[in-house]
Amino acid sequence: MSLLQGLCLLRLGSSLIVCRLLETDSKSLRSVNGSRRNSGSSLVSSSSASSNLSHLEEDSWILWGRIVNEWEEVRKKKEKQLKDLVRKGIPHHFRAIVWQLLCNAQNMPIKDQYSELLKMTSPCEKLIRRDIARTYPEHEFFKEKDSLGQEVLFNVMKIWGLISRFLCFCKMPEEEAFCVFVKLMQDYRLRELFKPSMAELGLCMYQFECMIQEHLPELHMHFQAQSFHTSMYASSWFLTIFLTSFPLPVATRIFDIFMCEGLEIVFRVGLAILQMNQAELIQLDMEGMLQHFQKVIPHQLDSGPDKVIQAAYQVKYNAKKMKKLEKEYTTIKTKEMEEQVEIKRLRTENRLLKQRIDTLEKGQVTRAQEAEENYLVKRELATVKQQSEEASAQLEQAQKTIRQLQQQQQPQGNPRYSEESILQLERELVQARLKEAESQCALKDMQDKILEMEKRNTSLPDDNNVVRLQEELIGVKLREAEALTGLKELRQQVRDLEEHWQRHLARTAGRWKDSPRKNAVSELQDELMSVRLREAEAQAELRETRQRMLELETQNQIHSNQLRRAEQDGRCLQERVQMLTTQNKDLHGQLQEIKRKQAEIECKSKEEVMAVRLREADNIAAMAELQQQISELEIQKEEGKVQGQLNHTDSSQYIRDLKDQIAELKHEVRPPAQTLNESVISLSPITRSVNYTHRLPVRSCQHTPLEISSLTKPTNLYKRQFYSGYLSAEPSSEPKS
Repeated sequence: MSLLQGLCLLRLGSSLIVCRLLETDSKSLRSVNGSRRNSGSSLVSSSSASSNLSHLEEDSWILWGRIVNEWEEVRKKKEKQLKDLVRKGIPHHFRAIVWQLLCNAQNMPIKDQYSELLKMTSPCEKLIRRDIARTYPEHEFFKEKDSLGQEVLFNVMKIWGLISRFLCFCKMPEEEAFCVFVKLMQDYRLRELFKPSMAELGLCMYQFECMIQEHLPELHMHFQAQSFHTSMYASSWFLTIFLTSFPLPVATRIFDIFMCEGLEIVFRVGLAILQMNQAELIQLDMEGMLQHFQKVIPHQLDSGPDKVIQAAYQVKYNAKKMKKLEKEYTTIKTKEMEEQVEIKRLRTENRLLKQRIDTLEKGQVTRAQEAEENYLVKRELATVKQQSEEASAQLEQAQKTIRQLQQQQQPQGNPRYSEESILQLERELVQARLKEAESQCALKDMQDKILEMEKRNTSLPDDNNVVRLQEELIGVKLREAEALTGLKELRQQVRDLEEHWQRHLARTAGRWKDSPRKNAVSELQDELMSVRLREAEAQAELRETRQRMLELETQNQIHSNQLRRAEQDGRCLQERVQMLTTQNKDLHGQLQEIKRKQAEIECKSKEEVMAVRLREADNIAAMAELQQQISELEIQKEEGKVQGQLNHTDSSQYIRDLKDQIAELKHEVRPPAQTLNESVISLSPITRSVNYTHRLPVRSCQHTPLEISSLTKPTNLYKRQFYSGYLSAEPSSEPKS
């Protein structure tokens, strides 16, 4: 049983103990009640009892005394009035007796067995002792260790643990209170609440949550939004009937009604408390609500339980609906159990399938290995076949050679001798081939072994570690040999002492009838032998201790060596890490330097390209200027020639010649002009700018069509340069005279 269940049972039982032990002397009360029965007064008559119940102004002590005396009759005829009186509260000194009467625990057979059960021992006594001190740590009756309250509570819990094994232990008072406790467990559904499965508690939580959803929907929505489950605050209400949540006077009043009406009062009081605190709870989060239930609500009831009980009986409680909810909860739990069984079955199937998959994977791996082995065998078989074919070819060649030799030696030698020699040669040839194949196989095996040994050699530690391990092993063996030698010597010494002792016993066996002096001497000898034996035993223990010490020293040395080797390995690894880090930094620096140099080289190459382009542009500009100067000089030259010719020749004839020359020049100039336009379009921006700058001086010449038409026939170079882009104006077809 869990700790929560045990504590709840402890507090439930301890509450009954408090109510039972704080009452006045029950024997004197029963004697008073007996005197009332024998008095023959009006208290005996049922009419007097009923009349006393009808008068609310009568003293409660006298009223409850009459009810206790005439319990059976009042319980049968005045049950409603009895419930009303219980709801108003049972007087403190009558509470223990009324509780017994309410649950019919006054004449239980187990009450007579209490003393016998008290003598038995329970396996849960340690757990009970541990939990008693924390049941009511602030209550005066249970606060001190080994007090009367704790001892009485321990007795009741121990006996309940004996008669109800599945609950481990319980908590309650002596005989009469124990009978009440047994009735509570059996007849009031409390036993079902404390079972390990706690199915009844789950049912109560489900019913109470449904009631909250019906009567307080806003609060229920707030609880759902804050993930504030019903079991977080209401489980202790049902397990202890508010004994751990409310002050003891309030809890006992509720317990009075519970003894009369059952668990219905718990639902009513719980819902009434939620109704009273609904406004505060809606404004709090989950932690705040927990603090409110633990600290604020108990102090609200310090004034008295009447307000809570009155509010509880204003709550609508439908027993039929509670039965319906119980059926729904049972159906839900049945479905959950079926789902759990199905999940368990699926998990089992999943585990079996995984095992099967693992088996299949292992089988697949085995098949793959077998296929690989088959492939290797086939490859080796093919190699062997190839070797066999080569051997057979060589054999055939040898046989041909043998036949040729036979044919050559037939006229000279003995045929029988030649056949025998041939057979011998064939056998030798076959043996040679077999030996060759065996040698190849052996060579292959040796190569495989060499590879395997190299792999093993790489995995082995270095020579220094091997030498250290060998030294440690030699030292351990030496110490073990020394210890074994010492142990053998000690055993031999013990055997010698035992033999000596046996001989001494044999010598002293017949001396019991000698004189007292001889007996004293023999006793001293016996004591001496005993001392020697004890000395031998002490030496044996000393040797064993030394042996253990040697073993421990050996282990310590081994561990120290292992630790030293681990430290050395760690230092080596650290040095290697540092070295690698340094190398990484150096490589990173080299990489940065290379990147920087590459960037510088790229910048230099770009600068050189730009410089080359600029030089080309300057050269083109200079060439254009020179060509412009040449053209100007040629124009001036041609102008001079034209003027001289005009002065000496006929003007009309010369004009016709000029027109013909101009037509020829136009015919020669048009194709180069088109080529120039295409080349100008494909030039780079720098070249275009250069061409633009080149044209500026040409355009600044400001040659008119009249001046151009008056030119004589220029040279071919002048024609191509003059009409291919350096002149923007086209000469007119008709010159001026």
